Amino acid sequence: MKKGFEESINIKNKILNDQELCGIIQEVCLTIIESYKNGGKIILCGNGGSASDALHIAGELIGRFQMERKSLPAIVLNADIATMTAIANDYGYENVFSRQVEGLMAGEDILIGISTSGNSDNVYRAIIKAKEIGGRTIGLLGGNGGKIGGVADFSIIVPSDVTARVQESHITIGHIICEIVESVISELC
Repeated sequence: MKKGFEESINIKNKILNDQELCGIIQEVCLTIIESYKNGGKIILCGNGGSASDALHIAGELIGRFQMERKSLPAIVLNADIATMTAIANDYGYENVFSRQVEGLMAGEDILIGISTSGNSDNVYRAIIKAKEIGGRTIGLLGGNGGKIGGVADFSIIVPSDVTARVQESHITIGHIICEIVESVISELC
């Protein structure tokens, strides 16, 4: 138990002390705020635990995080099981997110692709499709960022190869982003 807590704390301390990574997180917050100011929405996707993280972050944006304010638009691609299974059946699982991005995303929108390895092919393809449409892309990643880290506009890479530690850090980063976005957006309303 103590080892798990220490590992989680150590990874978060690495993030906290990485000025470049903290700068990227700050840029991501500003980019999301700008998207919302321009009528955009946030689109999220991930697999497994990352799918749950996508749902969690969207819930904080649509509902509220810590203060009362207007609802912020967010869509989670992995939440629509009927669409996902239809696309997987007709086009292959690697296209379950990119096909939805093609139909739902506009140029002022932002796609957040979550992958602990950075190599989830369906998330990678969604990032590529979002960029083709002209939207901004954020990779919430782990390890060395994988192939997604090389193509996303912003790559937030948790410095760990341990899936559990990466996921714990992803939700902390997601909460920090929601807190900053919420505080600025509530001041604008």
